[in-house]
Amino acid sequence: MQFEVRALDPQRRVVFLSLDAPDASAAAAKAQAQGLAVLSARQRARLPALGRFFEQRFPLLQFTQELVALLRAGLSLPETLEVMVEKETRAEVRQVFEQMRNALYEGRSFSQALQACERSFPELYIATVRASERTGDLSESLVRYIDYQERLDLVRKKIVSASIYPLVLLGVGGLVTLFLLGYVVPRFSTIYAESGRDLPWLSRLLIDWGRVINEHGGMVAMAAAALVVGGIASARRIAVLAGGLARRVPAIRRRLLVYHLARFYRTMAMLLRGGIPMVPALGMLTTLLPGDLRPALLAATQRIREGVATSQALGDAGLTTPVAARMLRVGERSGDMATMMDRIAAFHDEELARWVDWFTKLFEPLLMALIGVIIGGIVVLMYLPIFELAGSLQ
Repeated sequence: MQFEVRALDPQRRVVFLSLDAPDASAAAAKAQAQGLAVLSARQRARLPALGRFFEQRFPLLQFTQELVALLRAGLSLPETLEVMVEKETRAEVRQVFEQMRNALYEGRSFSQALQACERSFPELYIATVRASERTGDLSESLVRYIDYQERLDLVRKKIVSASIYPLVLLGVGGLVTLFLLGYVVPRFSTIYAESGRDLPWLSRLLIDWGRVINEHGGMVAMAAAALVVGGIASARRIAVLAGGLARRVPAIRRRLLVYHLARFYRTMAMLLRGGIPMVPALGMLTTLLPGDLRPALLAATQRIREGVATSQALGDAGLTTPVAARMLRVGERSGDMATMMDRIAAFHDEELARWVDWFTKLFEPLLMALIGVIIGGIVVLMYLPIFELAGSLQ
């Protein structure tokens, strides 16, 4: 649970913290462990499910870029955070900066200051900073993290941009269909009801729908709005369900595996370059993989700890492709596993980008054809009685 803690820092200034804790007393204890005098601790009001879409996230990449720029300009770490506190206008982000600055003034390391704000900083980020504190190359480590994050975002943006056009097609097609069913069909239904003619079965079904819209339009609109709001509120659950169904398709399941492995190898490369040993780095990546691959990663980590070669352990656990397994063996011979894992990730990213491009080129015409069939079917069913009437007059 999230608790909002109001406390006094060593300089007797009032600070506000947002802490994860099982109860209010545990949240207060966490704040006291940071050298703060707790004034109050209360459970944070839960946002409704719909509000999560508008919840403000900590700008991690922007923060890291600004941090590197200020450090390279010659500012010390506390001075850098002082600058960020002064320029920040968003209350929640400013609170995070103040909390880190106060931790540094108390004599804690930068990684410990980040650990105190664990909701804003992922474990990989904290581990990267902790490793850089041993080697003294904080700026270089943060630059590597920026490059890592930008490469991940590039793959994500390619997938998102490829899905925009199909989503626009679905949206426009859905709006046109709703317009036909909610406005045009009800008006045709009154015309056909007054004519008293026998209609084809499918046309009668469509006219019955139009009659329902005419008689209960308000209730139907309220039900449709409730359905839309419920779909938005449970979007994450629907996405998980859709992902589970997609994994049952062999071609999609293989591509999803390639996507997760590309992220896995790119993150491993970043951690190894940061000076983190292989086994601890693998332990940090458990949450990066989906649930069905985590047991395989744990088993591979245990085998590597026992002395088995990385390529063999990952290959036996199903965490390699034929290309990745061969490149890992080359990396083991050369002794530069970080570079080789980075190349594996780049290879799989390019492979995934080619597949996404091919899939969208195939899927978009099929989707347009499906929308055309639906809209055309509604129009034909509306006009079919008129065609029959014209035929009888001839």
